[in-house]
Formats: sequence, C-alpha cells, structure tokens
Amino acid sequence: MDALKDELDSFRGTTRYYEHFTGLRYTDGVRHLADRAGAYWLVDAIMSWQLECKVRRVPFQFWRLRVNEDKTAVLEMVEDTGLPVIARQTFRWTDFPVGEIKLYFQNGVLFLPSEY
Repeated sequence: MDALKDELDSFRGTTRYYEHFTGLRYTDGVRHLADRAGAYWLVDAIMSWQLECKVRRVPFQFWRLRVNEDKTAVLEMVEDTGLPVIARQTFRWTDFPVGEIKLYFQNGVLFLPSEY
C-alpha cells in the first residue's frame, strides 16, 4: 500500500500527543497509521514491551515490523541499526497492509521516523 507509506512520510513533528492506556504516548503519525491500517494492535504490542526491563532501559528504541508473504509477521526492537535484537515478537497472522514499517520510541513517546 504505497499510498499509506506516502501519507506516513508526510508527517513532520506532531501537533498532538495521544495517551495510550499504559500512560505512554504516541503521535499524530502513529495514530494515522493505527487508524488507516487497523493497527492499534501494533501500538499495543510496542507499548506492552515497555514493561520489560531490558527494553525500558534503552533510551532510543528502533522498532521494525516485517510482514511476510504468508501474512506472518515479526516485530523487533534494537538499540541502534546493526546491533543485536533486544526484543522480538512473532505474529501468526496479520492483515497489515505494508510489508515493513519502522517506528521509534523515546522519552515515553512512540513516533514515526519522519516525525523525529
């Protein structure tokens, strides 16, 4: 879904923060992603990982969701590009429309790379 990727790339900064039920926050771009792709489950997954000490202690988190052709998916978090994976979660099925998406998490906020 190239249209969604183009829409997401157009987000710069944020005008509003949305509170997740965990008390953490996410940006306009992440909300747009969740609304358009039906992906609040992705936001929930990343936010739930913040309960893990090994994840929480990483100040700037790089998250990547990769969707395979068979509709399985893998969500991974690293501290920096090329470093070992700190968190990994597999999904047995998803209808997520984009083959790969990257998100960042810092200071209690989940955001798109273009919003950095």
